[in-house]
Amino acid sequence: MTRLLHVSASPTGPGSRSAAVAKAFVDAFRERYPEAGLDVLDLSSITLPPVGAVAVAAKKNAISGAAGSGEEVTLWQQTRDLVRRFTDADHYLFSVPMWNFGIPYLLKHFIDVVTQPGLTFRIDSRHGYQGLLTGRRACVVYTSGVYTPGCPPEFGVDFQSSYLNYWLQVIGVDPVTEIALRPTDFTRSLAADLEQAREAARKAAHTI
Repeated sequence: MTRLLHVSASPTGPGSRSAAVAKAFVDAFRERYPEAGLDVLDLSSITLPPVGAVAVAAKKNAISGAAGSGEEVTLWQQTRDLVRRFTDADHYLFSVPMWNFGIPYLLKHFIDVVTQPGLTFRIDSRHGYQGLLTGRRACVVYTSGVYTPGCPPEFGVDFQSSYLNYWLQVIGVDPVTEIALRPTDFTRSLAADLEQAREAARKAAHTI
């Protein structure tokens, strides 16, 4: 059974513009694939495993085969559980608002937890990063309040899609469909722009 994982990076719930576009995708996906499974990972409503000294030690233990402390073993199991939830999906939907020119910190935290050698990627001394999640597709909804492509740097720079798209490439997810709603603050056509983004999401849901 096909499984779609929706990773929501907005803490504002249904009022989020990225969530509104993502909902259009999900509704169309359910209509197109009624037997498919849907897993919604709302990053603002879960506690992600901490990324610190214990996490680094736990990762090194897992790579080397060392036993590690009880705390390290527990943290590594939490990490593996989240990675498994991520890798069990066949396809992905990300709803990502722009925060300070990049992605929200909770999404960066999630990426730091699930980007694990041997689980989502491997390193080759000749070819570099090799993604392990090949055969999967993703749709990413990007929104921003001020930034829009081609705007002067005084109105922002895009470290949002450039970062996330590259990460997806590193772990092997390809192709990636982008749906952008930009800007949302300095426009007189937000309603029309939002509907256009929703329609793009509906079309993407039928091709993922």
